[in-house]
Amino acid sequence: MQWNLDPSHTSVTFSVKHLGFFTVRGRFKQVGGLVEADEQGRPSKIDVTLEAASIDTSEPQRDAHLRSPDFLHAEQYPYLRFTSTRIEALGGNNYRVEGELTIRDVTKPVTLEAELTPAIVDSDGLTRVGGSAEGRLNRKDWGLTWNQVLERGVLLVGEEVKFSIDVEALAPIPTQAA
Repeated sequence: MQWNLDPSHTSVTFSVKHLGFFTVRGRFKQVGGLVEADEQGRPSKIDVTLEAASIDTSEPQRDAHLRSPDFLHAEQYPYLRFTSTRIEALGGNNYRVEGELTIRDVTKPVTLEAELTPAIVDSDGLTRVGGSAEGRLNRKDWGLTWNQVLERGVLLVGEEVKFSIDVEALAPIPTQAA
């Protein structure tokens, strides 16, 4: 069964250190994708696309810099994409999701720790499932190397990026037989 991400109930957020001590948080406002699951509801494939230009840290000048060739180069590389390669059940509703993340045409492995909720039927009669995942990456691995070294070797922008994903996905709506 294929579940489609509900963009109005899905968020991809991230955080990175600024000046070595302050945490800057942001999100991608445009997210799409799907989750495939087996008959028991266990996920078997995840495919998510983020629109690079939708990055938002609530600071327009910083957002413009993040969209620039120094970072995401959103004009030339409009999407970031994650595709799972392995999903391992850890017990209960917990999973380890291994996959490939592509940023600026550079694809590298990423591992997420995820927790899924059982499917429910909402007040409109639609079947939904939810999940959350967390991970970390080093932005330099994707060629995102822009930085400034300040006094005592402190980096203006941290290299480690922590990210958190919260999703709701919808089951396909059955078609009525004519």
